[in-house]
Amino acid sequence: MHSISDSALTALTLILAFDPVLIAIVLRSLAVSGSACAIACVIGLALGAWLGVARFRGRGIVLTLLNTSLALPSVVVGLLLYLLLSRSGPLGFLGWLFSFKAMVLAQTVLVLPVVMALARQGVEDAERSHGEQLQALGAGTFLRSLLLAWDERFALLTIVITAFGRAVSEVGAVMIVGGNIEGYTRVMTTAIALETSKGDLPLALALGLILLTVVLLLNTLVSVLRRWREQRDGGSHGGYGGGSHGAIVS
Repeated sequence: MHSISDSALTALTLILAFDPVLIAIVLRSLAVSGSACAIACVIGLALGAWLGVARFRGRGIVLTLLNTSLALPSVVVGLLLYLLLSRSGPLGFLGWLFSFKAMVLAQTVLVLPVVMALARQGVEDAERSHGEQLQALGAGTFLRSLLLAWDERFALLTIVITAFGRAVSEVGAVMIVGGNIEGYTRVMTTAIALETSKGDLPLALALGLILLTVVLLLNTLVSVLRRWREQRDGGSHGGYGGGSHGAIVS
């Protein structure tokens, strides 16, 4: 057993020495979360932007289901995907269970509702501001969603960063479908849980410090982008009241 001070010192040593096991886990974690974030954002931003503009019967039910999916526990998502990907499940023929692909799928499912909901809200707010002008110019639902999404591109960029932060900090689902196999499917969050249960605090602390650093950098980047956008919008004047909204008709 290590004391807290000894564990912290050893953890810093592992980080500064670029321990191969530590680096492999970090890179694998970033690869899984980056892949899941990219897939979720491509699908979620497009669907969310369209949902922010489209009006159809049953839209309220769709929004209710979308908002409900935001609160889905990650372990429940992991369990459902496990059943789907297991050998006797409908997707068992893919052979993805306990693999990199299964972890990417799990994080994609978890992150997709977040991206869709935030994108929908941002585009819907922009639609209320000047959607009527675009509609008067002949822009249909699909074209308006594209124009408004581009108009809100800096806000959508913060959604991408937020989605990556959500993915990289997830533990339950990836542990269930990935199996936490050393050298193959072990990522930062699952490794922290395992090493803590084993009493190997130095490695768990090292991974925890790196994970906290990643999350801190992401939050800092979001704050910088938000502040830059506020300054940009405050110093711009355009056709619809300035800022990025004016870019639509400039």
